[in-house]
Amino acid sequence: MELVRYADRPDLRAVRFETLSRRTFPTFMHHNQSGTRYWRRLYDEHPDYQLALVDGGALVAELHSVPVPWDGSLEDLPPGWDDAFVRAFESGREPDVLCALAISVLPERQGERLSGRMLKAMREAAAAHGLRELIAPVRPTRKERYPLIEIERYVEWRRPDGSHFDPWIRLHERVGGSILGAAPESMAIEAPVADWEEWTGLELPADGDYVVPGMLAPLLVRNGTGRHVEPKVWMRHAFA
Repeated sequence: MELVRYADRPDLRAVRFETLSRRTFPTFMHHNQSGTRYWRRLYDEHPDYQLALVDGGALVAELHSVPVPWDGSLEDLPPGWDDAFVRAFESGREPDVLCALAISVLPERQGERLSGRMLKAMREAAAAHGLRELIAPVRPTRKERYPLIEIERYVEWRRPDGSHFDPWIRLHERVGGSILGAAPESMAIEAPVADWEEWTGLELPADGDYVVPGMLAPLLVRNGTGRHVEPKVWMRHAFA
């Protein structure tokens, strides 16, 4: 298997969404306003942090990340995933850490430790460019089973052996990451109800709070508009 930059493989970039990304994240997540606004700039302005893993010519995993400024304090931590984009492209401050945005692995290749390999590659990219550490607004994968539990409570759950309850947070901790804190309003998605019905396959006939498969928190419908705010968990990987 080989890691390559998407900037060097336009053929892979052309197929990455249909081949990989669309299959690993719920449809509604591809309609986040910050992602829509800034995503394409990643490949041109920060090509060294957008990598694909290729096996026998086939795309099997990918990572996306962006350098951001952060002084190391909780007070200066971006509120979430959306704000990481704004911090990276609009703040005017010099970046000193790398912020993870997403890691995707083909469903049929999951269980082969490729997520850990991509996380390691992200850490190595940060270190190679002199960035102080890696921070990540982690999407806790098992949280979708507990959408009514506040993320501040969920982040404290541990298994009897002390490892984290959530498998994705657990992987981050296993390779040296540590929890900084909950990000309850990390990624916002707002759209007309008709769009949400198309994305989710559900009928949403009235105002209310809906539990939707794949969502980490409820979908709030008010006056013909649906709004979903996804919580995440901030984690750090210090290199020192």
